[in-house]
Amino acid sequence: MPQKRPARSDQTPAGRLEEARLQSVLGYQLAQAAIVTHDVFAVHAGKPLDLRPVEYTVLTLIAENPGGSLARLARALAVTAPNITVMVDRLEQRGLVAREQSAEDRRSQVLHTTAKGADLVRKATERIIEAEKATLPLSVGERAMLLELLHKVACARAAR
Repeated sequence: MPQKRPARSDQTPAGRLEEARLQSVLGYQLAQAAIVTHDVFAVHAGKPLDLRPVEYTVLTLIAENPGGSLARLARALAVTAPNITVMVDRLEQRGLVAREQSAEDRRSQVLHTTAKGADLVRKATERIIEAEKATLPLSVGERAMLLELLHKVACARAAR
């Protein structure tokens, strides 16, 4: 009977495939980490709160930027105006988001979360952060450093 080789640091987290060349590829490592964080989201916020990751993101951005426009939201998420409209329509149908006519430009609409939407954002965020802290093998300092570094990488988009 062949013996199992012990897990090595140059093998994939699941499947135990050699990945030595991929160890230094940021995009690959981000994708592997995303698998873990998506699972945490699904178990602790997605399924219990009936919320998809994109819905959570859009809802949170609206909650933190009340009075923003669809166009600004689409730019922030690098999606088309029709796509963001569909997402916001879904949130509006669930009673989580409200649109109002802009006081400055009567042709445009501004977005706000409803009380129900704001409560859902708060609850989902608390659940996600607590689950990440409990599930991921990071110290408080490592978590803070990782968040800072990922934000720095994400900000490179503006510089392009």
